[in-house]
Amino acid sequence: MPINDHRNKSNQPSDSTDIQIARLAFIAATITTLGDGLAALAAGLALQELEKSNNQSTQPQYDSSKQMDSTQKQIDYLIKELKQIKKMLS
Repeated sequence: MPINDHRNKSNQPSDSTDIQIARLAFIAATITTLGDGLAALAAGLALQELEKSNNQSTQPQYDSSKQMDSTQKQIDYLIKELKQIKKMLS
């Protein structure tokens, strides 16, 4: 058996491990990014509520409903992204 053949066979498990590590790092980075997005969304909502209570102005029900729709769309988008990542890894 030539030396090169032996070296290639011994590197295969290492390559596989490297790929698994890189895949895990990608998953972690993606989840972290989505988590940061949710945290930013929550901070934005908290800020809006504080500003609203500080101004003591009442918004019409229509505006409040629009905000809820916008927030729901953002959450739906993040869920869709997670499902796509899960599908890629399956």
